Amino acid sequence: MRRITLINGDGIGPEISDAVVKIITASGADISWDIQTAGADVIEKEGTPLPERVLNSIKENKVALKAPVTTPIGKGFRSVNVQLRKSLDLYGNLRPCKNLPNVKTKFENVDIVVVRENTEDLYAGIERQIDDDTAESIKLITRNASERICKFAFDYALKNGRKEVCVVTKANIMKLSDGLFLDSFRNISKNYPDINKREILVDNLCMQLVQNPSQFDVLVLPNLYGDIVSDLCAGLIGGLGVAQGANIGNDYAVFEPVHGSAPDIKGKNIANPTALLLSAIEMLKYIGQEKSALKIENALLKTFEANLFTRDLGGCLSTTDFTDAVIRNI
Repeated sequence: MRRITLINGDGIGPEISDAVVKIITASGADISWDIQTAGADVIEKEGTPLPERVLNSIKENKVALKAPVTTPIGKGFRSVNVQLRKSLDLYGNLRPCKNLPNVKTKFENVDIVVVRENTEDLYAGIERQIDDDTAESIKLITRNASERICKFAFDYALKNGRKEVCVVTKANIMKLSDGLFLDSFRNISKNYPDINKREILVDNLCMQLVQNPSQFDVLVLPNLYGDIVSDLCAGLIGGLGVAQGANIGNDYAVFEPVHGSAPDIKGKNIANPTALLLSAIEMLKYIGQEKSALKIENALLKTFEANLFTRDLGGCLSTTDFTDAVIRNI
């Protein structure tokens, strides 16, 4: 039996994590849960939104499923997500974006995987105040981080039968930093002769994504562009409520939805567990339990095909009603 760390989050986190655990159990997946709490709800007791016990659990189990957590604003606490990524060196952010049945969107046949470098670029947080009227941020790009995220993207494409990897930069302007990322992509791409390679500037990509997104397959991007473009792609398939995510390194992986903890609807039994469920499906594939992953995926698609939705997608089902519908389809 595979033991997985479950960070059940706060806000709507416990509700949707309970729903997803029930669905995974119904699928027959061979999993036991190491349940850990994190976020705003544990600060009063433990003095931090990310206690050391949570990191220790992930290090022991290697894989975690994480519901959304709240990081208090203006309290001096670092983002839990950023802390997890840095502490565990989760350098690869994986964001598959694919149309779901009967979810109203402007485009059909969208099936894009966004691979975002997770550790550097402007998000390294290297900033200084030059004077009262001027601030400076350093864009850090290294060959090591660039090559390993490009290798991650090509390996993912190869494993999942993808035909093309497209690198996204602004190398015509930032010739050294983005130029280094582009050069790293070109070097790594030589090792994958059977996969098509493509290069595009980030502004051109954004224009083409809102005109003809189905032309793209796997995108690999530096941190900042990846953050922006992954949310754009989520909008193409129905929004953050159906957007899955994963943060993966060489030793550990944390699977999580993209959306926040939505404290305004906490306890109302109306939250949509789909994004966390899709993340869990990706997690099951990652740990080699493809049979259960496929069973849940097919059940979720059948639920959507029957126009059974929570309120955020125009339906009327509660969280528990939606969960029960998916379980029936399993």
